Amino acid sequence: MIKIFNKFKTITSNSTVFFVALMLLLSACTGDNKPSELQKIVKRGTLKVGTLYGPNSYYIDSEGKKGFEYELAKKFADHLGVELEINPSYSLNELFPKIENGEVDVLAAGLEVTDDRLEKYRFAPSYTEISQKLVFKQGKEWPRNLEDVQGNLVVVDNSSHAETLTRLKEKYPNLSWTVTDEFDADELLQEVLEERIDFTVADSNTLAINRRYYPQISIAVTVQDERPLAWMLSKDVDQGLLSSLVEFFGEVHHDGTLLTLEDKYYGHIQEFNYVNTVTFIESVETKLPKYQKLFERYGSEMDWRFLAAISYQESHWDPHARSYTGVRGMMMLTLPTAKQMGVKSRLDAEQAIRGGAKYLQQLINRIPDRIKNPDRKWFALAAYNVGWGHMEDARRLTERLGGDPDRWVDVKESLPLLKQRKYYKNTKYGYARGDEPVRYVENIRAYYDTLVFLDEQQE
Repeated sequence: MIKIFNKFKTITSNSTVFFVALMLLLSACTGDNKPSELQKIVKRGTLKVGTLYGPNSYYIDSEGKKGFEYELAKKFADHLGVELEINPSYSLNELFPKIENGEVDVLAAGLEVTDDRLEKYRFAPSYTEISQKLVFKQGKEWPRNLEDVQGNLVVVDNSSHAETLTRLKEKYPNLSWTVTDEFDADELLQEVLEERIDFTVADSNTLAINRRYYPQISIAVTVQDERPLAWMLSKDVDQGLLSSLVEFFGEVHHDGTLLTLEDKYYGHIQEFNYVNTVTFIESVETKLPKYQKLFERYGSEMDWRFLAAISYQESHWDPHARSYTGVRGMMMLTLPTAKQMGVKSRLDAEQAIRGGAKYLQQLINRIPDRIKNPDRKWFALAAYNVGWGHMEDARRLTERLGGDPDRWVDVKESLPLLKQRKYYKNTKYGYARGDEPVRYVENIRAYYDTLVFLDEQQE
C-alpha cells in the first residue's frame, strides 16, 4: 500500500498558546521601523502565492480553481483578511526565482523540505509527509535495488528527486540519471508508460493518484522514506510572516481543516488494486459506450460521470445484475425503491438509470442546506448504500463522540461503529454494516475521478 499522508500531528492546547505567544514575540522583533512582510501584505490587500500547475497543487476545471495547495493558500489569505493572488508556474526552475526576487510572498507547491533547500530558503511548519518511489512500467525488468537499475532514468531538474539521487550516488557509484525541465513529474510517468524512458522517481501522493489512471505503473523500490512537505519562503523573510504561518498551521491542524482537505483530495485513495483498476478501464472502453447516453440524459443535474461511477460500483454496468439481498439492475434498486421511483422493470437499463438518478437526487435534496459539496454528495452516497436512517444514526453518533456531524471526514469514522453493540444499541435504527458505505463512497470517488480524467484526455 502506498502511504500518502501520515496522520496529522496532534497539537495540544499548550502548543497553541505557545504559537500565539511566539507570533506576538516575533512580530515585535523587526529591529527597525520598516514595515514587515506581513504588514505589506495586509496593506496591499493581497497574498501572492507561487505554485505549480498540477493535480496536487493547482488546476482549473469546469467548476473553477482547484487543488490542495490552492485551497490551503485560500484559507491562509482568508486568515489574513486579504485576497489570494495565485502565480502558477510550469516548472521548478521557473517557480523558485519567484520567491528569490520577491515576486511572490510564499511558495505552496508540495515542496519537500531537503537539506539543500534549507540552506537557501526558510519553511513554514510542515503539513504532511511523502516518500519517493522509483517506478517503471509493468512487464519490464524489475530492479530490486538501485544497483540493478539499467536504462534511462529521468527526473525533474531542481527537484527533491534529483537531490535524493545525488546523495544516493555515494552509496551506488554506478547510478546515473538525467534531469529535464521539459516535463513535470506527472508527464514523466507518461513517458515511462510510452516506453520513451525506463524509470523515473515519483512522490507517493502523485503516484497514488496517477496509478488510478495508469495501472501499468509499477513501484520498484523506495528511494527516500517519508519526509515533510512545507511552504517555502525567502531566506531573508522577516519573522512577521513566518510567525503568522506558524499560527495558521496550528489552527488548521486543530480545527480539522487539514484533515478535511486531505479527505477531499486523497481520502478515497486506498491500497492500489491492479486488477480492479484495469478491469474498470477496460469496462469504460467496452461497456460504457452502450449506456453513456442514458447516463448523460438522467445524470445531467449531478454530472453524468458521477451517476456512471455509482452504476459501476453497483452492477459493473450489468443491467441483469442481482444480489442475494434482492436488489437488481444497473443501479441495484430494491423493489420498494423501484416502485417509489416509477420503475416497472429493474432489469431495463433506462428505467433503472432513471430511477437511480431520481432516488439519488432525492437523497441529495434531503441533506441540510448548510452542508455543502463535496460532503453533501458523500452523505447522499452513503445513504444510498446503507439507508437514510443509518446515515442519520451515524451523524448523531459522531456528534456524541465530539465530531462534526456535518463533515464527512468525521462521520466516516463513526459509520463502522454501527457494527458494535455498545454503539448501535443506543441508535434509532440499530445494527448496520457501517464499514460498507465508507468503502462504497471511496470506490465511487475513485471511479468518478478516473472517468473525469479519461474524459478530459479524450477531449
